[in-house]
Amino acid sequence: MGRLKPPLRRANGLAMTQSPVPAQPVFVLVRPQMGENIGAAARGMWNFGLERMRIVSPRDGWPNERAVALASGAGRLLDHAGLHDDLPGAIADCTYVFATTARSLGITVPIMTPEQAMVQVRAMLATGGRVAVVFGPERSGLDNEDIARANAVISVPVNPDFPSLNLAQCVLLCAYEFRRAGVPTPPEVLDMARTDFASAAEIAALGDHLEGVLEEAGFFFPADKAARMKRNLRQIWSRLPLTRADVGTLHGMFRQIVGWAERKRGKS
Repeated sequence: MGRLKPPLRRANGLAMTQSPVPAQPVFVLVRPQMGENIGAAARGMWNFGLERMRIVSPRDGWPNERAVALASGAGRLLDHAGLHDDLPGAIADCTYVFATTARSLGITVPIMTPEQAMVQVRAMLATGGRVAVVFGPERSGLDNEDIARANAVISVPVNPDFPSLNLAQCVLLCAYEFRRAGVPTPPEVLDMARTDFASAAEIAALGDHLEGVLEEAGFFFPADKAARMKRNLRQIWSRLPLTRADVGTLHGMFRQIVGWAERKRGKS
């Protein structure tokens, strides 16, 4: 089998080749056994912007209808996938190869986490390198001969009592780490829901309001501890990341409590 040629697109009646693919690694699936896993792997790659897949000697032949069904909206990735008889042919044009495995190795080779490996992949691509990440068949993973062709190994820190990852899961994990290594996404953001953080003046006014309510209620007792109690209350407010909406809500709560107390006193 040779590599499948990418289909041509037509525009204004003229044949056009597909647009060049941005620098990214090629994901090589070696002897995959189930079309469903190929399709799920394609979907995981497409989720994170990867579209270069090569398939080595799939058990159930190619193309595969079950792969297309599981790929969902990522079918175009399978349309352009390269098909190869063996691993040497699939990685012949690559300058660096990573092999994924969960097995203990009897060879001397760098072993990296997916996170570290994808950072290195980014660096290699930036200098013109051509990188492959190789994934083994579902039942047994890559054999020693496959791994021996790699420059480094990717090993996921999984549960040692249950180390086997599904093919598509492993592909998804590496695709995610590649994307994360190139997109400066903060680990946490706060959705402000159409409001802003309260200013120091607004929080101080809230503290004044509460102190006035508590003063009238006789909360600050005994008198010699009142200053410390007020300071502690101010520190509570300063530790809270209050929004302007929060401050408005708390002011309303205090007013409602005071009004309720006054009405109750009037009825007694």
